[in-house]
Amino acid sequence: MLSPRRKTPTVWVGKVPLGGDHPVAVQSMTNTATADVEATVGQIWALARAGSELVRLTVNDDDAAKAVPEIKARLLDLGVDVPLVGDFHFNGHLLLRKYPAMAAALDKLRINPGTVGKGKQQDPNFKTMCEVAVELGKPVRIGVNWGSLDQGLLTEMMDANAKSTNPKDAHQVTLEACVESAIRSYEWALNYGLRPEQVVLSAKISNAPDLWWVYRELARRTDAVLHLGLTEAGMGPKGIVASAAGLVPLLTEGIGDTIRVSLTPAPGEPRTREVEVALEILQSIGVRQFNPTVSSCPGCGRTTSSFFQELALEVSRRLNQNMPTWRSQYPGVESLKVAVMGCVVNGPGESKHADIGISLPGTGEHPRAPVYIDGQLATTLQGNHIAEDFMNLVNDYVEKRFGKAAQHGQDVKR
Repeated sequence: MLSPRRKTPTVWVGKVPLGGDHPVAVQSMTNTATADVEATVGQIWALARAGSELVRLTVNDDDAAKAVPEIKARLLDLGVDVPLVGDFHFNGHLLLRKYPAMAAALDKLRINPGTVGKGKQQDPNFKTMCEVAVELGKPVRIGVNWGSLDQGLLTEMMDANAKSTNPKDAHQVTLEACVESAIRSYEWALNYGLRPEQVVLSAKISNAPDLWWVYRELARRTDAVLHLGLTEAGMGPKGIVASAAGLVPLLTEGIGDTIRVSLTPAPGEPRTREVEVALEILQSIGVRQFNPTVSSCPGCGRTTSSFFQELALEVSRRLNQNMPTWRSQYPGVESLKVAVMGCVVNGPGESKHADIGISLPGTGEHPRAPVYIDGQLATTLQGNHIAEDFMNLVNDYVEKRFGKAAQHGQDVKR
């Protein structure tokens, strides 16, 4: 069971609200060279279309800073109003002052306390970035990362720990330094004029148990909006599983207002994969619903035919293909549950639990496929056109249930 969300201010990033009573938002980040306007616009367009509600991009030099206003303008010409977050390290205080058009075009600034400067320059640089945000009314994310942790703070805390009568191990002190860096920076930001409803905090770690500890501490010590993410999660199944393991316990505890899944893409893999995984994590635990759910069995010796696999894939493909149009035509259609099952063992029961489901014939079963709609046997399909016939039934169901609700303002929930 999901715990109630933490009570936080609402931080508006462009038209997207973070925290408060608003849904957990999904973020992503480009991996194009920001100075390559065409490539960056194309990737942001794809990320937004995939479901990313904020997109972060690197602003690391003069060329990148000059490109930001053009990127924003081209996106708006394409009808893409996704908020853009500027990711700054080392020289953000300089670029924000040097390129005011860039600062104005961004919807949020990301400040990393570990890379904003060292020694005597750390506080003035941090202050400058906060002042720009105050002047422009922009929110900021204070984003700590244990891979770029403030070394001055870490040394201070390690020294204090060494003098303690009961010293902790270095790993634990490092985790505590991540939390302390975020909390101190949050307090500094408020002292420099930012309001609580302008600040988001994060402190990213690359393994799940440490991530849980750090964010539970942040949730205990502050009411700030929290951005969750397992940093450097990895690639493929490892990255997906690690990200889910890191995020799910916190989200179920009501901790986290916005998330990013930081996957390393395989060669040729689209950047949108990280968005797809983030959506699935939120949907799988019932935090949000983005797309219809297709339940399908894994197959066994009773389902030696690949037909049910092909049908499950085709149903998923068609639903995803239809969703950009369906979202506006059929409000609530994202709650649709479809089942595609491969034999008589669990097929009828699973199909009854779905809004619409089909139980395909397994090995040795009669070549008939009963279809259940809203828990009742509606028809039985057979012949060479089962796939097409079932999709027609799905389309009819969507039209009757969600189309009527859209026209008459009825509740689309079962």
